[in-house]
Amino acid sequence: MNVLSFFSGAGGLDRGFEHAGFEVSWANEYDKTIWDTYRHNFPKTVLDGRSIVKIEVDEVPECDGMIGGPPCQSWSEAGSLRGIDDARGQLFFEYIRIIKSKRPIFFLAENVSGILFNRHRDAFKTILGNFSRLGYNVSYGLLNANDFGVPQDRERVIIVGYLAQTKKFFTPPAMNDSRPTLEAIRDLANSAVPAIDKNSANNCLEIPNHEYMTGGFSTIFMSRNRVRPYSRPSFTIQAGGRHAPIHPQAPEMIAVGKDERIFAPGMEETYRRLTVRECARIQTFPDDHIFLYKKVADGYKMVGNAVPVTFAEQLAIKIKADLKGLSKIDRGPLIVGEIRGPDFKVDPKKEMSFLD
Repeated sequence: MNVLSFFSGAGGLDRGFEHAGFEVSWANEYDKTIWDTYRHNFPKTVLDGRSIVKIEVDEVPECDGMIGGPPCQSWSEAGSLRGIDDARGQLFFEYIRIIKSKRPIFFLAENVSGILFNRHRDAFKTILGNFSRLGYNVSYGLLNANDFGVPQDRERVIIVGYLAQTKKFFTPPAMNDSRPTLEAIRDLANSAVPAIDKNSANNCLEIPNHEYMTGGFSTIFMSRNRVRPYSRPSFTIQAGGRHAPIHPQAPEMIAVGKDERIFAPGMEETYRRLTVRECARIQTFPDDHIFLYKKVADGYKMVGNAVPVTFAEQLAIKIKADLKGLSKIDRGPLIVGEIRGPDFKVDPKKEMSFLD
């Protein structure tokens, strides 16, 4: 099946779908600091670097599926929480605009758990209603990537729509029996190097991207323990190097007051941030997925914003199985779909819609 990728970033979703046997023929990513990385890792995929707002629907190729993670900062608990009132939150509707025109057999959208907060409830119901009014049976839910082969706690909302003509609904793949751990990075422990002056990229690395950001730790960072042992999943890999977890070679941080931690006395030299490559391992990128950047902060950003590859692959395998034999299905006429999810019911005929 031919898939188009939007808000592609460094290609976590795309790599997972490729591993599952899909062809990612065309991608869209606006951030120019990511272009070299994407083109290096997906040389056969056509990359459109314009903002999705500037792309006309007749410039988008025909496809079987569309995948993407519209920017999540405005929905994030750590962000502005402005949701649909933020220009970035409104990009969800641009994604819907393209789906309306192309009518792929399926789509997938990924976002942070904050989109389920009560303050975003009406906006999220509107988004789901729009998808169903375009003719899709829509399923959504909150999943933890750690349950699907990823060595970190990472909760994300997954929305999948199948054309109503398929008469199918997406349900998540079976969870893994075993919980992965930080053992995924143990072999890299002794080869990490610090970034060079002003946290610029080090071009003389034995292992690509195996460098860590240097500099002090903020009071916010020091308010919580940031170390987990090898036997546990990592904290969520974030899009900023300043808040990268501490490598598990160090002991847990010690509480000395309310919202105040210190490094274990005499062990300070063991506390370093995870490298970009270690974060990529935790995000289940293969080691041959190379991140190209001039500033190490951009490496952390690309890795932290990505969908974990193994998580994406398992979702893709399930979608492929659900839609087996349906690639030639008649896509018309439009049939309003249903919505299934754990939190609330949505009546697409009653919900407000930007399509009205």
